[in-house]
Amino acid sequence: MPQTILTIATSGQGLYEFTDEARRFVSGHGGEGLLTLFVRHTSCSLLIQENADPSVQDDLTRFLRRLVPPADDPSMRWVTHDSEGPDDMPAHIKAALTPVSLTVPVNTGRLLLGTWQGIYLFEHRDRPHRRSVVLHLSP
Repeated sequence: MPQTILTIATSGQGLYEFTDEARRFVSGHGGEGLLTLFVRHTSCSLLIQENADPSVQDDLTRFLRRLVPPADDPSMRWVTHDSEGPDDMPAHIKAALTPVSLTVPVNTGRLLLGTWQGIYLFEHRDRPHRRSVVLHLSP
């Protein structure tokens, strides 16, 4: 069963598409099966989301920021975990609310995504990171 680890560089909160990398991985192995994607971090997540209009990604980022503001916001006074700054615990909460793994069907070496669907890493931290995503193709 083929497996690889992608490294995705982020520059702050937002969505980072890596659909093309996932397509290249499954096309190199052909056949049918399931692609499982798993992010190896606790302050980011994975999404399948629209890739045609960037305003969708901006709105999602803004929505989560309103839902879970930084720890220095008055509504977040209850937060105690802030050792890496005011985005620390909010990033963990956002990752708990969104998926850290995805499964996509594969047919004849192609991802069976919809027309406007893309695969994204959703970064919940303010500073740049290098994120690891495991891709595993099973029959």
